[in-house]
Amino acid sequence: MTVARKHKLSLIHMLMGPCTSRSPLLTQICLLTGGNMIAVEQDSPQIISLVMVGIGVYARMMKHAEAALACLSVDPAVMLLVVGILMFIITFCGCVGSLRENICLLQTFCICLTVIFLLQLIAGVLGFIFSDRARNRVTEIINNAIVHYREDLDLQNLIDFGQKEFGCCGGVTYTDWSQNMYFKCEKDNPSRERCSVPFSCCIMTKDKQVVINTMCGHGMQELEYVEAADYIHTNGCIDKLVNWIHSNLFLLGGIALGLAIPQLVGILLSQILINQIKDQIELQDYSRKHRSDPFS
Repeated sequence: MTVARKHKLSLIHMLMGPCTSRSPLLTQICLLTGGNMIAVEQDSPQIISLVMVGIGVYARMMKHAEAALACLSVDPAVMLLVVGILMFIITFCGCVGSLRENICLLQTFCICLTVIFLLQLIAGVLGFIFSDRARNRVTEIINNAIVHYREDLDLQNLIDFGQKEFGCCGGVTYTDWSQNMYFKCEKDNPSRERCSVPFSCCIMTKDKQVVINTMCGHGMQELEYVEAADYIHTNGCIDKLVNWIHSNLFLLGGIALGLAIPQLVGILLSQILINQIKDQIELQDYSRKHRSDPFS
């Protein structure tokens, strides 16, 4: 063994103090001081992941697979199940790896967190660079959702909530609702809602004493843009969503930072614990060899 290596192990021996004891209990306590930080950090994500899995299973069982928000590229219930299971597996590796001093599990946890962080970073950069494509993709999703508006109650409630919250109607403009078979503005359309828009498009009055007219969107597609603007929101939800993102960049940045910091902390702590375990193994090997050959 080189002199530099001996100096390093001697320094570790002085710094770790009781951790270099022959007592397995003291060694366990010292190693788990860093490990428990990772284990405690993983408790909340494990609970969240189990909740996500439970919600996903419940949503999947309560809704038929064919009707579950068919307009979306991915079924939200399946997405919750996959994300929840992956979160549980990753946090399980971190928790058990730190408690059992398992370098393999800790490295798996560290690598997974690093990959997830890099994927999030790449997705954010690509979304910024290809913002036009992202906007077109969102437009396609909203238009597809309009087509299936009456086919799924959850989807209907989601669209109504978005239109009320953002004060918008349709994807690009209120006439986008003509894509729906019930609201299609054609003379041969037998629907009672022909040339209409949903109630959520209507401009609500702040006076709670007035009786709400749930038929306020009837025949609005037959009116000109300026005339319809007196009764409903004529601007599409795409522009409203983009404006909301631009006006809340600091909030979104804070959320992104709040998601990134725990991941970086987990990566740092797991790497520190891995190095501690490796140093402890090397120190034990050195101590064992030194006892057998005190002149080496």
